[in-house]
Amino acid sequence: MLWPFRVPGIMPYSSEDKWMANPPYGRRPENGPFGEVQWRARCQCQRVEYEISRREPLDSKFCHCNGCQTLHVTAFLTIAQGAPFQWAAIFHKDDVQFVRGHDSLYFYNSSTMEPVHSLPCKISCSNCHSLIMDEGRHVLLLYPELIKHDTGPDRQKLKEIFYPKSHMFYSQRVVDIPDGKPKWTGINGSSELMEGEP
Repeated sequence: MLWPFRVPGIMPYSSEDKWMANPPYGRRPENGPFGEVQWRARCQCQRVEYEISRREPLDSKFCHCNGCQTLHVTAFLTIAQGAPFQWAAIFHKDDVQFVRGHDSLYFYNSSTMEPVHSLPCKISCSNCHSLIMDEGRHVLLLYPELIKHDTGPDRQKLKEIFYPKSHMFYSQRVVDIPDGKPKWTGINGSSELMEGEP
């Protein structure tokens, strides 16, 4: 299903915008059925909502890079006091589908510094400016803070399932996190592991 509308302030719809028909925005028959919903997430104003069919993320991490620090502080200033790092849970695009608010999505490519859907890009709500996710070429980086949960056992389960397994770009950190998790100077697994760091 292709979007029959234009995303405000971003770009007019054209037949070249095939990404709109692919997960997480749309589903094609070759993508198969979505599956049982495990989690639901939404932005602060609740205009944008999406579902997740996978119970556990492929990975979960804190990113301390300067780009994440800058973008997350800027995005959250109207909601909170800023964020010294990004908490991201990684999912396949097929694991996620938007159920509400397609027309409220705002895209930003931090490489070109332009509001376009050009991968990789940040996705936020155009109304409340909550960051929704990062869309990469093959995966999505979701923000666990947006996942709806009850207090009690569901909240504890969420924390256990989504708690980061490592830290990326820890050499650029602005705060120490002595959690015993692996801390990498850059991308985890392909940079130097920082031994003896808090």
